[in-house]
Amino acid sequence: MKSCHIVGAGECNELIIKKESGDLIIAADGGYAYLEKAGIKPDIAIGDFDSLNFSPVCEKVIKLNPIKDITDMYAAVNVGIEEGYSCFHLYGATGGRIDHTIANIQLIASLAQNKMKAFIHDGNTVITAICNDSLEFSTENKGYISVFSHSEKCSGVYLKGLKYMLENAELTNTFPLGVSNEFIGEKSEIIIGNGTAIVTYSLNY
Repeated sequence: MKSCHIVGAGECNELIIKKESGDLIIAADGGYAYLEKAGIKPDIAIGDFDSLNFSPVCEKVIKLNPIKDITDMYAAVNVGIEEGYSCFHLYGATGGRIDHTIANIQLIASLAQNKMKAFIHDGNTVITAICNDSLEFSTENKGYISVFSHSEKCSGVYLKGLKYMLENAELTNTFPLGVSNEFIGEKSEIIIGNGTAIVTYSLNY
């Protein structure tokens, strides 16, 4: 599946993007500086560029009004959707202002609810969302994995092949029952029968 990689202005200590044929790279406002530092040329730059002291130079630049109802990252995702993408990898989407981190978590939840895939890369941790869906992991996955209900509740929840398993359970958005689970070297699976869940997991392999 071709992917749309979007780099925002949050914290991004080391930017590594493995661009495959057909992939798209978008700089969301200050994320352009991270791409420039990493020597990666974006296909599109979008934002009000309030966090840059200069205007970016690339094939396509979309200048936004600084007074708007959506974030630059949200606008960048919309551009990716318009370009035909349904799988998104977000970088520089956490850290810094906590309100932007929460906004980006809401963004990936919205994408999941619309049958698209999105992954926030935060160092060695990935944050994703699933809605009425499942997520599988190989035996190579190591470290921690947590599952949180984003909707008021998630029902029909199964956690398989992990240190702590659940069977036809219910998660709510006010109690973190699914926090700090662990991979144990087995094939594992998260199943959400009904609802939207946020899943965080380690990339320690």
